[in-house]
Amino acid sequence: MLVTLLKSKLHHIRVTEANKDYEGSLTLDEDLMDTVGILHYEKVLVADVENGNRFETYAIRGPRGSGVCCLNGATAHLGTVGDRLIVMVWCHASEAEQRLHQPKVVRLDEKNRIVASAK
Repeated sequence: MLVTLLKSKLHHIRVTEANKDYEGSLTLDEDLMDTVGILHYEKVLVADVENGNRFETYAIRGPRGSGVCCLNGATAHLGTVGDRLIVMVWCHASEAEQRLHQPKVVRLDEKNRIVASAK
C-alpha cells in the first residue's frame, strides 16, 4: 500500500512579487527549490499564513540566489507582497519507504534566506 507523505516544505517564504498577467504558477528561487527538492513544473500546495488561502499550482524556476517568490496569474489574487507562505510537495511511499522517510524542510527569514533546515 502507498501512502502520501510530505516530501518538501518551504516554511514562511515571503511573497516578493505578484504578476496577474502571467499564465500561472509560482516562481521560486531555484536555489531554494534545489535545497528541498522541488522540481521545475512540480505540483505544489501553498498555504498563505496571513489570509488562510490555500491553493494548488506548479513551481517554476526563478533566478538563483534572488529569494524570489512570485504569485503568477490567478494566484496573484490570493496573496500580497510580504505574505508568508508555506509551500508543500507530497510523495507516495511504500510501507518500507515510510519507515525511512524524512521530508526536506527549510524555515526562511523575511528575506527568504534559510535560517533552519531539517532533512
